[in-house]
Amino acid sequence: MTAAPQPAGKTGVDVDQLLEFMFRLGQAYLASGEQTPQVELTLRRIATAYGMRRARVVAFPTAIFISIHDGASERVTLSEGATQTLRLDQIGDVFALGGAALRAEVRPGEGLERLSGILRRSGRFGRTGIVVGNAVLSLGLALLLTVSPANLAAAFLLGALVGGVKTLKSDQAVLSVPTPVIAATLVAGLVFLGIRYGLPLNPGYLLVPPLVTFLPGAMLTFGMVELAYGDLVSGSSRLIGGLVQLVLLAVGLAAGAMLVGLVPADLSGSPRDVVEQPWLPWVGVVVFALGVAIHFSAPRNAVGWLLLVVLSAFAAQRAAAIVFGVHASGFFGALVATPLAYLIQLRFKGPPAAVTFLPSFWMLVPGSLGLLSVTRMFGDRESGVDELVLVIFSVVSIALGTLLGASMYRWLTERYGWWQLQLGRAGKYFRRDDKRRHGSAPNDH
Repeated sequence: MTAAPQPAGKTGVDVDQLLEFMFRLGQAYLASGEQTPQVELTLRRIATAYGMRRARVVAFPTAIFISIHDGASERVTLSEGATQTLRLDQIGDVFALGGAALRAEVRPGEGLERLSGILRRSGRFGRTGIVVGNAVLSLGLALLLTVSPANLAAAFLLGALVGGVKTLKSDQAVLSVPTPVIAATLVAGLVFLGIRYGLPLNPGYLLVPPLVTFLPGAMLTFGMVELAYGDLVSGSSRLIGGLVQLVLLAVGLAAGAMLVGLVPADLSGSPRDVVEQPWLPWVGVVVFALGVAIHFSAPRNAVGWLLLVVLSAFAAQRAAAIVFGVHASGFFGALVATPLAYLIQLRFKGPPAAVTFLPSFWMLVPGSLGLLSVTRMFGDRESGVDELVLVIFSVVSIALGTLLGASMYRWLTERYGWWQLQLGRAGKYFRRDDKRRHGSAPNDH
């Protein structure tokens, strides 16, 4: 059922339903990882599409304020922020529903029903997909670091274990906070227990891959982006939330080490092995992307695009690391991934940019570097603080790459649109000129 936008007071839209639809959609956008300025802009445009010309929206990661005027009176609502984390298929559907609302193609009541269905829907692969997907993406990240069969097998098994832990809290919000700590404790305890019994395991390769989906790389980077936009409250809250998540994971790793009689300093691991096969990391990227698609239930039409963005970001990061160093390479990875994700969404009618772009954050690894640095602070504060400074530099560089990439895409889009307009006008001129030369009537079309 569709509703064309009309002037306020003549739309037949239930204002109370519209308010509820807007704040619930805003919650879903925040749960998708959307930046707060974009959430505010989208919700204001939705209100305008339904004839409410005097809408005001203020969004934070933890709260949404909405005020609309229906021509007779002003309605105000306040809601909490995101209440759950969405999978990739849910993100795609939320953005599709938001697009329909921007065109006023769905009644608010119908939109609420569709949104409730999206949030309640189970993943395409169920709980098995969560376990298997986490195991596969953990194996993919391990392939980027090591070629040791023992480490690869351990990464796969530990990834499956963490995936199983994540299924236990899928329907229980009360477990969302302790779950990362429990998972990190299990991973560290099993790794160091295996080392104690003589298994050829390297904790430097095994502590991060199974836990990568808990790492707040996207949260830290978006926090820096919002700070750069001048949104101090949202940016600061995201940064603090990301740092707290890192500390919780580090505490879990330290607890796991101490359970088997080791000290937190042992978490630093041993020197990195030499990867002799230059093609192996590329295999790891493909395996990682497939694991993400399974674990987060990516839409069927998004898997190929997701793989393209992740491979492009990794290629840019690898090339930049040779010239500028590892810590600055994330800037170039984000610089490539951001416009490519928007290009896929807007020019090729692919999935939303968030679906293809968010997985690349784990490839750029700002969060994993931070986890290891915070962990080392338990045993060697000086070394840990020095590395934490490098992590901050890495996060800032990725945030700048994201900003510049989005700006570059916007500029190219405007230029492309301008040239397309000029070419269209030129084509019309030459067609009219051709008709005149061939004796066409002036009023022929």
